[in-house]
Amino acid sequence: MKKTAITNVAIFDGSGGAVFKGEVLVEGNRIVEVARFPNKTSGQADQIIDGKGKFLMPGMTEAHTHFSWNDQPTLAAIQMMPPEEHILWCVEVAKRYLDMGWTSAIGAAAAKARLDVVLRNAISAGQCVGPRYLAGSQEITTLGGLGDNSLPHLPFQELSFGHIVSGPEEVRKAVRMFCKYGVDHLKINLSGEYIAGIPAELSPISEEEIAMLTTEARRYGKRVAAHARSSESVKQCVRHGIEMVFHASFADEEALDMLEANKDKHFVAPGIGWLVRTSFHASEYGITPAVAEKMGYKRELEAASESLSKMHRRGIRVLPGGDYGFAWMPHGTNANDLQYFVDYIGMTPTEALVSATRLGGEIMMRGHELGQIKPGYLADLVMVDGDPLQDLSILTEPSRIAMVMQDGTVHKQLRDPAPADAALHLPQSENPLLDRGVQEAVPA
Repeated sequence: MKKTAITNVAIFDGSGGAVFKGEVLVEGNRIVEVARFPNKTSGQADQIIDGKGKFLMPGMTEAHTHFSWNDQPTLAAIQMMPPEEHILWCVEVAKRYLDMGWTSAIGAAAAKARLDVVLRNAISAGQCVGPRYLAGSQEITTLGGLGDNSLPHLPFQELSFGHIVSGPEEVRKAVRMFCKYGVDHLKINLSGEYIAGIPAELSPISEEEIAMLTTEARRYGKRVAAHARSSESVKQCVRHGIEMVFHASFADEEALDMLEANKDKHFVAPGIGWLVRTSFHASEYGITPAVAEKMGYKRELEAASESLSKMHRRGIRVLPGGDYGFAWMPHGTNANDLQYFVDYIGMTPTEALVSATRLGGEIMMRGHELGQIKPGYLADLVMVDGDPLQDLSILTEPSRIAMVMQDGTVHKQLRDPAPADAALHLPQSENPLLDRGVQEAVPA
């Protein structure tokens, strides 16, 4: 098998330990050796990648991904995209994520029933490139709940963002349908959402309906994820063993106690970027800070900052990602979450990177081989031009993601800038590739 040595790099191995200078040897799709300077990797490499002092880290995991959200300002604009164009959009966005160092992702619900499954299968088959992907169902919701976009005079399921159910038997049918389609996990909307005109603290799904969903999911060997902003919905997640808790903004002390007592079973992917961006960066789309405050997002951001800070201090696993794919938080800017984790949750930059790497391997159910730079682990690696621990924002800049390796294969590798005297001095408008920070790829 082909051996690749990555030399002269500052290694953040995902464990939370200090960065060290060293080398990494990859054979096939696995890391076989990690050497600390002045030691060298043993064996003859077929290829050497000189990192020239750059920062090497594990690939990141986006824990709350909506590939089918199409960078539009409304849920209706997402749902109304025809399915043929929609899957092509998903393919394009999946590549964007991998280009930015997100080598794994958890599907948090597809806008149409099979989009996630088809995309996952295409990535796995090598028909397109993208993160390692676990496919979610459409959002399962109730009449009048988040995702029910049908109108009284147009009561058609196809108009709705979610899959609408009412009563346990309809839940059972929905779960079996999505399992037939091949999802990795189910998604249910247990609370409301302000932008949809439904209070975030509302919990409209009955205990009987949730119990049916989780029972049927386990029968088919599937996990469950939940949109759960309200405190009661977080408690429902714990009571019913819903592994992936999305948002959890209004978790009260009882909910926090329940999560802490079961912290080895649950992951929280809060989507805090949604709260920050909607509160302060959506004016161009009619949601000024004043409008966002009236909607309830400022209050929710304050509540989420407090509850998530407590979760982090209690050792509950909090991971980045969530709801990117709206106009004011387009796909590819997901690493903003890492700085928000520092600013609003109180993580250190090291803890934020651990949440995106080591914890990412855990939510992918592959913590034994994903999310760290260790011998035996899969070679999902990202090389960064700069030190994210000093400035996390560089992870949002395409030109600073110098190399992405997935499964031992180099997906992206940027050339180092030419010396100043050899550079082409063209006006910006005449050099659009460099203007966008996109450089020619070096063959692997």
